[in-house]
This record gives sequence, C-alpha cells and structure tokens, in this order.
Amino acid sequence: MTERIFNFSAGPAVIPVPVLEEAQRDLLALPGVGMSVMEISHRSKTFDEIISGADAGLRELLNIPKDYAVLFLQGGASLQFAMVPMNFLSLDRSADYVVTGSWGKKAVKEAQKFGQVNLAANTADGGFTRVPAQDELQLDPGAAYVHITSNETIGGVEFKSEPAVGDVPLVCDASSNILSRPIPVEKYGLIYAGAQKNMGPSGVTLVIMREDLLPRVREGLATMLDYRTHVKDKSLHNTPNTWGIYIINLVCKWLKEKGGLAAMQRENEAKARLLYDAIDSTDFYRGHADPDSRSNMNVTFRLPSEDLEKKFASEATAAGMDGLKGHRSVGGIRASIYNAFPRAGCEALVGFMKQFEEKNG
Repeated sequence: MTERIFNFSAGPAVIPVPVLEEAQRDLLALPGVGMSVMEISHRSKTFDEIISGADAGLRELLNIPKDYAVLFLQGGASLQFAMVPMNFLSLDRSADYVVTGSWGKKAVKEAQKFGQVNLAANTADGGFTRVPAQDELQLDPGAAYVHITSNETIGGVEFKSEPAVGDVPLVCDASSNILSRPIPVEKYGLIYAGAQKNMGPSGVTLVIMREDLLPRVREGLATMLDYRTHVKDKSLHNTPNTWGIYIINLVCKWLKEKGGLAAMQRENEAKARLLYDAIDSTDFYRGHADPDSRSNMNVTFRLPSEDLEKKFASEATAAGMDGLKGHRSVGGIRASIYNAFPRAGCEALVGFMKQFEEKNG
C-alpha cells in the first residue's frame, strides 16, 4: 500500500506530511553532513544545531519564559508519573492529584509509591465524563504540587483552562494536547508530554520545568532520575533520541509556517466541531464526554450496541479510516484528530457515520 489512509490512532499518531517528506529526503544523508541524523554523534555541531532548534522552536511556539528549562527525556509520560513524585514528594508532605481519567489514575498509582497523595478531585463516579469545577477541588495549600492531566485520551475529556492552585506548583501531563493551542506556561511549575501525539514519533518526552523548583529536588536520587542531571547537562547526559528530537524540530517549523498555536487551535476546534455536530444530530450516536469538557483531540462516542461498534470500526478500516476502535478498557469509538490530522479525514468520517446509520439504524 502506497496511498496514505486517514489515521485516527491515539498514538503513535499522524505526523505532518511535509515533515515526513523532508525527513525522507534527508534520511540517508543530512545536507552537508553525509550521514543520517540517526548516525551522527549527539555531541556533534550538527546535532547541537538540531536540539537547539527544537528548544528554540518550542520556546517560541509556547512562549516559554526564560526561567524555564526545556528537557528532551525518554521513558514516556509513564516514567514522569514516577519521576515527578520521586523528585518532589517527601515523607512529610503530600501532593494533590486531580483525576479525570485513566492516565490520571496511573499517575496516582505511581505517586503513592513515593509519598502521600490527596485526591483533590476524582470524577470516576460519573464515568470520567468531565473535568471538575473549581469549587469541587479539595486543595491543600501546603501540598508539594498539584497534578492534572490536561487531556484524557481514553475518555476524551479536556481541561479548557487551568485550575487555580494558589502558590502551589501546578504539574501537568499534557501528552495529548500540547502544541494544539496556546497555553500560559507561566501558570505551571512543570509540564511533561510524550511526543507521539502532536510533536513527533514515540521515544521523546518533553519536560518544561520552572528552574526555581530545582532546589526542592530530593537528595539521593539515581542520576538519570534526577531532574537536576538533565538541566545541568542540557538533555545530553546520555545519548538522547536524536531522530525524535530532529522530527520535533521539523514539526515546530511546520507549526510556525501554519501561523503558530492560535491558528492551530482554530483548525482543531473546527475539526472537532464537525464530528461533535454529527454525533449530536442523531440519537444513533452518543458522545461520552459532557459538552463543556469535550476534547478537541480525542472524540469519543458510543453506538447502540457493542456489536455495532465492532462493525463500525471494521467497516471504517476497510474504507480507509484506521484506528477508530475505542481503548480496550472502555470500548466504544474514538477518533483522535491531532494537529497533523487533516480536515478531509473528519469530513470523510462524518460521511461514513451518516451512511452507517442509514444501513444499521
């Protein structure tokens, strides 16, 4: 198969075609270098330009203040679930966690291995269909940090703004919606995100960290699990994912050419609106998330039966729309429409939804 299909996968996810084309052209030999980016030394002048470009691109797009470090780590968000409490929790302090879905639950499970966790809010009782209102949050003003998941891919639930947490550092797993819209980085103490949704391929984990938090890091940590190591050595303490960082650099350039994150947000909102309008126009489809908490990245919905959902996903794949089967833990249908996903794919899915209902409704 040589023709690209519509890839609705939740991650690793679709990458911008211009980025893939540039990477393809230079795969065997970077211009003027004579080697692939996967072959060059991570301590070479060439790679220094690549990682510096990725750093500068992210800083410009996200308007990251100067007193924040930008790190390119490994291990995915799953390792950050442990690294955050490992670095900042202690026996005499607790951390507040706001749980709005499966990934928040996993973050809590890891944090509990290193210290006390307070569930400041947990929307599990309602089936993880929403984010909590500000007045629902049971926050401890003495907490080491407050942790949120800005977008839950499995339930399709997204924070539309940051919760007010006072002087306590706000920590965010932004894996699935970073770079999809402008965010006020200055409101956060630490943001982490796996690259495989909106930034590039799997294998790189971005960490954006306010540097005044470094003195709070616990002593005695393993070298590679200590944020101070990576800040000091500028993400080069060990060999980083050179290929992934190279792609992030290209993605940043692509986003800037598209007009930056404000323009990207408008595109993402328009794509999501197409799908949500199709869901809301009939009783055959039922959206999972509450309207005011609906994700612009992961559109989740159900059909009248699980058998119909299996048929829907199977026939959609045959029609060139792959990855629509919901997460194995919840079922249903999930359309992941990250930055690089084309509007034409959303339009094709809407057309398929109408035809499927006509045949099976």
